Amino acid sequence: MAITTEFPISLRDPTLLDCRGLINGEWREAVNQKTFPVYEPATGSVLHSCADFGREEFVEAINAAYVGYRSFYKDTTAKDRAQLLRRWHDLIIENMEDLAIILSLENGKTLAEAKGEVTYAATFVAWFAEEAVRNYGDVIPSSYANSTVLTYKEPVGVCGIITPWNFPAAMITRKIAPAFAAGCSVVIKPPSETPFSAIALAKLALKGGIPSSLIHVIPTKDRKASLELANNPLVRKISFTGSTSVGKMLTKLASETMKKVSMELGGNAPFVVFEDADLDQAVDAALICKFRASGQTCVCANRLYVHRQVLEPFAEKLTAKVRTLKLGRGIDDGTTQGPLVNAAAVEKVKVHVADALAKGGQLWTGGKPPSHLSGFFFEPTIITGATADMAVATEETFGPLAAIFPFESEEDVITQANASEYGLAGYFFSQNVSRIFRVARQLECGMIGVNTGLISAAESPFGGIKESGVGREGSRYGLSEYQNIKSVTIGNLSWGVGKGRL
Repeated sequence: MAITTEFPISLRDPTLLDCRGLINGEWREAVNQKTFPVYEPATGSVLHSCADFGREEFVEAINAAYVGYRSFYKDTTAKDRAQLLRRWHDLIIENMEDLAIILSLENGKTLAEAKGEVTYAATFVAWFAEEAVRNYGDVIPSSYANSTVLTYKEPVGVCGIITPWNFPAAMITRKIAPAFAAGCSVVIKPPSETPFSAIALAKLALKGGIPSSLIHVIPTKDRKASLELANNPLVRKISFTGSTSVGKMLTKLASETMKKVSMELGGNAPFVVFEDADLDQAVDAALICKFRASGQTCVCANRLYVHRQVLEPFAEKLTAKVRTLKLGRGIDDGTTQGPLVNAAAVEKVKVHVADALAKGGQLWTGGKPPSHLSGFFFEPTIITGATADMAVATEETFGPLAAIFPFESEEDVITQANASEYGLAGYFFSQNVSRIFRVARQLECGMIGVNTGLISAAESPFGGIKESGVGREGSRYGLSEYQNIKSVTIGNLSWGVGKGRL
């Protein structure tokens, strides 16, 4: 298939769309002129080509980033870094329309969702601009006489950033804003499915005054080349969002040089509706939590557990709302559900639906790709009668399939909800205050939503337990992921008066 060079819609600032990589302030093609195609999921056709870099460019970027971070941290104050981040934030907001169009076309999500993501991405930049000046150390009482202990927080250094395609704007800012706030530099490997959002954000970062030696963007389809981020000893931290299998592999490689790691990996989120829940509230939350971004979010509800007493009315209400959703190209008016990212994603949903129906599940709506659309679409689907032996019980569908499992008791559903190697997010709905505190303590998840399907925000720590990863992003805890703590013990202090010394 021929690779197009014409973007299918005009932008207010056409320079934001760029197919090149960024190394030390220079926008360039790959040395060997290689490119790879980026597809528009809504049509299945090639949207644009992108430069395809190799290992040599990663090494060059890492070397430049190492020099950059050493001078940046030495020559700037926390106030300076905060001001740079605020300017970057303002530019993201000023260019929201263009950023949303780029994101919608390369990712497929609706324009409304894309605008929401750009706004969400900007909140991380604003948050860490404020956290930069709150980078406090401690004075610790020493157990030794005439001594005191001070602690300093210092940047880890060069950070390798590997981001996913499902949130191509927000996952960039959630990782690199705290890196800049701490004084680090970054080398970004954007997802090959959605590289243009990262490139556009980098352009705005440079325009806002972020030093060019701090931010490098290396698009590639060469997995071996990108492993330089894990292998190179100058890289002192890896931040990755993606599959558990890849996260484990990167962690093993990073251990060879004892890099700091943040791994935000797979999920299999339970969504529990107790018999005393506000059903309308639970249905609205399920609609957002399950079908936002066509079910392609890592905190998306994957297993819906509904008490038998309320299962029928819950399913009826949810089905009625799901049937109002409109599939289509994300940038088209009226579209509420965009496509999946590629053909493999569609196939996975088909397999999960077929498996569930073969094992006794009942189809309420959806169940197949729509015949009237040519891209990577799948109808929003609801299946009841789900059981633990179905694939959807143990695998993350990452698509618009709501599988509803019945349960009988609180103890029963907690056992089912925790019967997963993943522990990223969980949700439950109840009007009983005692139950809310009791269940929240027992669910094995890093993040829990109670009577809400929205749990992600700049001020809230994001991350999981078990095989869903390590580390936290966002919040005041997110800054520490990019810092080392140094203790300084000062001994033999004299507290005498008039001796001319302290």
